[in-house]
Amino acid sequence: MSLTLSIRELLLTLLLKVGVASSIAALLARWGTFRRVLFTEERDADQKLKLMLFMTPPLIVGVTLRLVRPYYLFADLSLEGAFLMGLLGGRVVGPIGGAIITIPALMAHEWLGMPAASTAGLLGGLIRQVIPDKESLWNFGPFTFLNIPKALMRMIRNAEIMWEMLPLMTCIGLELGRVALVQATTPKWLFAIDPQWNWQLCLVVIATLMSVAAPLKIWNNTRIEMNLERHQQLLLRARMDALSSQINPHFLFNTLNTVTALIRLDPDTARGVVLKLSNILRRLLRKHETFVPLREELSFIDDYLDIEVARFGHDNLDIVKEIDDVTLETFIPSMLLQPMVENSLKHGLAPKLEGGRILLRTKSKDGRLLIEITDNGVGISKQKMPHVYVEGIGLSNVRERLRVLYGEDFKLDIDSREGQGTTIRIEVPELAPAIPEVSVF
Repeated sequence: MSLTLSIRELLLTLLLKVGVASSIAALLARWGTFRRVLFTEERDADQKLKLMLFMTPPLIVGVTLRLVRPYYLFADLSLEGAFLMGLLGGRVVGPIGGAIITIPALMAHEWLGMPAASTAGLLGGLIRQVIPDKESLWNFGPFTFLNIPKALMRMIRNAEIMWEMLPLMTCIGLELGRVALVQATTPKWLFAIDPQWNWQLCLVVIATLMSVAAPLKIWNNTRIEMNLERHQQLLLRARMDALSSQINPHFLFNTLNTVTALIRLDPDTARGVVLKLSNILRRLLRKHETFVPLREELSFIDDYLDIEVARFGHDNLDIVKEIDDVTLETFIPSMLLQPMVENSLKHGLAPKLEGGRILLRTKSKDGRLLIEITDNGVGISKQKMPHVYVEGIGLSNVRERLRVLYGEDFKLDIDSREGQGTTIRIEVPELAPAIPEVSVF
């Protein structure tokens, strides 16, 4: 079936055709499942089926709309859609998808519509099989035809093939073949927008090229965005692992020194400390977790403080906890409290001969988790205060981890008076128990 179009109507139809192809591509790119199918270059049978299930419905609607509304010629993308499915899905997806798309045309007695679309899909699949580097397919763009002289020179001089020329030439051949079939059959058993052998055919061929190339470019941009996101998550995990590896050896070094001293002075107490240490090691050596419930972090701190109480003595170290029960199931970054408690012990209370007290307080307010760690130690002088976040492994590490995980949506403040003590305050978003780990695809 075909209509005689004026040059103005032809140009408008071709522009709308490219616009419809781009709009469908952009709409499909919004679906997470389809994005994952695009991101996976080597697709299994399940992913190929998903590719067909996503692409065939809008293409079937387009063919149906063209049959119902004869002037909606721009809606029919059966040849281009089948070719695209072949390029992305292979030799099986292309022909099957092309046949499904043209079922409405077959019902309207366009007998060559299904064989033509299936052939286009098969050619797309064969091109995918022939090209050694599948990434070359994504280099095919709306203006690839401008590279034809360059491709010829590279072939002549270096015997090197620009593989994106293969789908380009195939698109041209498919459109010319469609026009030839329409010209050769009476009645018209195949659809073409303008089946005339004149200069206007150049415009039709360019529109066909762009209707294939524009979706590929849109989807390639989606793939690039997903690749960047994946690398960002990998970088995040690498940074978190690096920061955690700073904490764990630092903590274990100090703990083992305590155990060494206790073995000499009090073997029975040392035995209990070793049991506490085994609980700590079990926690550190298990699968890496980015977030843990506050309840679990407090249990870890209890084991750590038991070791420190044994070190300082029950009379010299007083631990007070004011924990809001509502906060116990809130998720916080793993190993968040231990460096700060250790900082209070090492720099606040250890220099005092009479020891002191540590107060650990948590509460929930307006969707935020507030954590305070207060000691009545020697405090921090005004001269050292500006360097606290930089010089110490503990606090600088905590601050960096909070920045990695929360961006700017956190607070870490230190209030200290020399000779009176130090308070460390942390405020972070109150995360629900269902919070997942930071994960890679």
